[in-house]
Amino acid sequence: METSRLRSLLDRLHKGTGTIAVLTGAGISAESGIPTFRGPEGYWTVGSTEYRPEQMATHFMFRQDPWEVWSWYLYRRAVCLRAEPNVGHKSIVTMESTLADRMRLITQNVDGLHLRTGNTQERTFQIHGNLHFMRCAHSCSTEIFPIPPSVGLKKRNESVTDEEKSLLVCPRCGSLARPHVLWFDETYNEQHFRADSSLRWAHQADLLLVVGTSGATNLPMQMGEIFSRRPEAIFLDVNPHPNPFREMAEAHPNGLALKGTACEILPVIAELLVTRP
Repeated sequence: METSRLRSLLDRLHKGTGTIAVLTGAGISAESGIPTFRGPEGYWTVGSTEYRPEQMATHFMFRQDPWEVWSWYLYRRAVCLRAEPNVGHKSIVTMESTLADRMRLITQNVDGLHLRTGNTQERTFQIHGNLHFMRCAHSCSTEIFPIPPSVGLKKRNESVTDEEKSLLVCPRCGSLARPHVLWFDETYNEQHFRADSSLRWAHQADLLLVVGTSGATNLPMQMGEIFSRRPEAIFLDVNPHPNPFREMAEAHPNGLALKGTACEILPVIAELLVTRP
């Protein structure tokens, strides 16, 4: 790892005033044993038909077969709850503890591991939602609610019981609830996914730190493109695999592509940030 170059770039941050946007994707959670969303574990069989994640995670599918979609999400939720935060997650908590309001964490991950580790909800923009929560499928209110504890952890292809169906309803109006996630046939918004806030941080932050994302979704790519047009900012990409953010970082005058995993590299970055003069 280019530690001297990294140290030099971080020295460019204004002492005590530099702001940071941390953007995380599936790669950081994969190190905790959570399969990437589009991998084989995301496929789901309904009857004799096998569905891809891009088909299951849609409002269209939810309208067609809500309980099959719920079953899929409750299975994914069980996988996430069995996972433990890793040193990459813990390093981001260290960064927030040091930087406080000078940092925002923007995560594509719906597993809730960042909040479980200790990042604060007010400084964490969960731009794809959080599968441990639900909201009214008919939008009677904007509130989100924790999934009731009595709703069991599902095995693969295990059906939702009648008792669980009676719990997966909106506490306000009693109608069907839906997972609090952004589906493929929906659009980002500020109300539920902090989209505008994320873009504002991309326009104003001094450093963008991208961790473990493949650049397959729109809002993160917008953030990368904003930083690409800001030569005075710093652009870091942490990923063992080639991805669009690596290309952006390599082309940026103050960019650096760190080719390794979150667990390998984030503790080094956190230490350099913590020990800033």
